Amino acid sequence: MDSATAGRRLAVIGGGWAGLAAAVEATALGDQVTLFEMAPTLGGRARSVSRVEPALDNGQHILIGAYADTLRLMRQLGVDSTTALMRTSLTLVDTQGIGLRLPSGPPILAFARGVFSHRGWTLRERAALLLKALYWASIGFTCRSDLSVSSLCSDLPPAIQRDLIEPLCVSALNTPAPQASARVFLRVLRDAMFSGPGSADLLLPRLPLGDLLPEPAGQWLTQRGASVRTSRRVMNLDADGALWQVDGEPFDGVVLACTASEAGRLARAHAPLWGRCAAALWYEPIVTVYAQSPGTRLPQPMTVLRADAPHGPAQFVFDHGWLSGRDGLLSFVISAAEPWVEAGPDATAQAVLTQANAQLAEHLRAPLQTLRVFNEKRATFRCKPRLQRPPPRITGGLMAAGDYIEGPYPATLEGAVRSGLHAARTWRKG
Repeated sequence: MDSATAGRRLAVIGGGWAGLAAAVEATALGDQVTLFEMAPTLGGRARSVSRVEPALDNGQHILIGAYADTLRLMRQLGVDSTTALMRTSLTLVDTQGIGLRLPSGPPILAFARGVFSHRGWTLRERAALLLKALYWASIGFTCRSDLSVSSLCSDLPPAIQRDLIEPLCVSALNTPAPQASARVFLRVLRDAMFSGPGSADLLLPRLPLGDLLPEPAGQWLTQRGASVRTSRRVMNLDADGALWQVDGEPFDGVVLACTASEAGRLARAHAPLWGRCAAALWYEPIVTVYAQSPGTRLPQPMTVLRADAPHGPAQFVFDHGWLSGRDGLLSFVISAAEPWVEAGPDATAQAVLTQANAQLAEHLRAPLQTLRVFNEKRATFRCKPRLQRPPPRITGGLMAAGDYIEGPYPATLEGAVRSGLHAARTWRKG
């Protein structure tokens, strides 16, 4: 340990996945960490909600095999990912089993085998997708910064766009293809599908999100002498020479790992340009509808739905009987859900039930009953072309972390964790 930096006091403001990653990393490196979280529980936008019955997560989240830093952090916290997560090959199929299945093996070969085995596409459509993927690989999975995903894929057959590109885009970037950044989309494709065996595997949580990382992180920090303060919103951040005053308490450095709006509020007096950049971000909501149908078991844990606004809002349904043993519990996910937030929870739930009764009819063993609708109105930033995102260093000893911070990825759990690790390490270097 560097004696010049050992034991310095670091405030981490925000207890989501980025803040927890920063706090754990800084503590492991020997810093004295105090974590502030305004909510009563840790986890941010990926948390469990214990005050509802039955206990549910605030939304359906998934990981993939390429989430190397998140998986490493879980292991560091003592979470066994092999039991906490159900690992399956990438399977994007409907209730009839039609869709894309990526087998195991070298990425390019697996992708080719998966495309050629797709029963819903003609030979010409499959060949067009493979040729396009080879072209993207030849140019390093990059493109002009001003391109949208729709523009990038405009010469692909409509069936490919409908069945693969648009669902992948909206699930990965939470932004409709016409408005989504093609450059970020290609980076996600590269790292998820072509970076190595297993990188595209789906990792579906068997445990509540709170048990997956937030609660173990809180316990880990407390056991190692860090201070974890929940239900505590930081009101003032002041510079005092070489120190920072967090509501009057002195620290050598600060990591703002709260929402972009909160970070902008706290940083505005110290870095106006950074604050304006954070404030300029636009957001896309995600709505999750939980419903119960006793005795129902879908063909696979995650099923693709035909999203057809205004009558079919959900893109995916997850069967928790496969995951946690809660038979008949289904969660329907609506990404890029702004129209449904405006419609309200009752109208959204009714539209989802209508969609489910039409598309899942042969699998439902009892009438679906809505349990809960979660509207995460600011779930992710809108990942549009040429988006300017705030950099991780704000000024001096003031850093930022979060899934919205400047980087190659959209708003994902892995992006949040990576930004937290980067903030802790960069601050330590000075």
